[in-house]
Amino acid sequence: MCGIHRLSRIFQPITAVPKNTNLTHKDFMSKSQRLMLELGIIHQAIPGCFHFLPLGVKALEKVINIVDEEMKSIGGQKVIFPTLVKTELWEKSGRINALGPELISLKDRHDHNYILGPTHEETASYLLSTLAPMSYKKFPLLLYQITSKFRDEMKPRFGLIRGREFLMKDMYSFDLNEKEAMKTYNTVIQSYNRIFERIGVHFVKVNGSSGAMGGNLSHEYHYPAEIGDDKIFICHQCDHKTNTELIKEDACPKCGESKNITRSTAIEVAHSFFFGDKYAKPLNANYLDKNTKPHALQMGSYGIGVSRILGAALECLSLEQELRWPDSIAPYNVAIIPPKKGSKEAKLTEQLGENLYRSLESHLPDLKYNILLDDRDSLTIGRRLLDCRRTGIRYIVVLNKMSCENPPIFELNDIVENKQLYLGKNEIITYIKDNGNVLHLARSMV
Repeated sequence: MCGIHRLSRIFQPITAVPKNTNLTHKDFMSKSQRLMLELGIIHQAIPGCFHFLPLGVKALEKVINIVDEEMKSIGGQKVIFPTLVKTELWEKSGRINALGPELISLKDRHDHNYILGPTHEETASYLLSTLAPMSYKKFPLLLYQITSKFRDEMKPRFGLIRGREFLMKDMYSFDLNEKEAMKTYNTVIQSYNRIFERIGVHFVKVNGSSGAMGGNLSHEYHYPAEIGDDKIFICHQCDHKTNTELIKEDACPKCGESKNITRSTAIEVAHSFFFGDKYAKPLNANYLDKNTKPHALQMGSYGIGVSRILGAALECLSLEQELRWPDSIAPYNVAIIPPKKGSKEAKLTEQLGENLYRSLESHLPDLKYNILLDDRDSLTIGRRLLDCRRTGIRYIVVLNKMSCENPPIFELNDIVENKQLYLGKNEIITYIKDNGNVLHLARSMV
């Protein structure tokens, strides 16, 4: 779509989710899921799998752009591993039974066994093992991808938060020794902090459980939320943060504090692991030292739930009847609503909406591709304003009687701050520049 983005041309089927279906059961339907379905952000294909509609794709691409920028800034090289993974690789790593029924298994016509990759530690290690052993001079090596993953959830629920197919960023680091591997690990962790700071939703980084992934060091990133499956422990005395899976006692394991602590539910949105040679050794991922002697590589793994971030962020920020996006990943940040067709104001402000659109793009370059003209002029302003509010567009500019004046005055609705202001064009530009996060938006070209 080029030029002006017009709402009438966007595929956004706004519907009401039927109340008499199992989909609305309180144990499976979250606030974010219901709103994303009702407002045409996603559409369910089968339980646990969703169509991403244009607004959902636009938001998803903004998350991807942030992740790509940060991964490449630390030397990450983007690859794409096959979705089909030989079962044999998981047998070699010893992980085939750890995930068990969560794995989606299949056979091809030659009776070969495969799984649909839920994660790719074995695949990344196997890739290096199939090459001639690489010189120590080629490391550290950081390979990452952003692809669909598959897990056969027994009870998929809460929309994008716990599905059977989901989009994940997974990075795999390879180093010569543990000391160098820990340097890489900390570098990636710092980039994760920047990613979540840029997205702009409050997050908590905690010590994590390695679980079926293995390894002896792990960190998790969480969005605190009532529907979260995880429980996190925060000691306000010494700032120790951890997943409660790692502690059984009521007191802080670091300083012994028992009163000034918080336990809360949260949604995990990212996880990092240091494995050592857990995967490299059985899969023969080696390097050659100065004397051309082979050694097993030291490996780290770093995942971000790209599609889960959408659902989790909306779950944290949204109202019961209105979506709320962080500015950085909102499909659109500004909507312009011209008068209803046939009205007196429509005749007097014929090109004003488009002129304002282009002026905002010109003066606030990061708003390019992030402004929407609601040209459904057969509908009342009130109806269009409601739709834009519910979709979560932060700044909604309405053209009304005052817009017929010279110079024109516009009604600016800041949905996040719950403000309604009457401003001239230059004042709108200044207000958005000063109050929004538009200078740091993750741009989408769609």
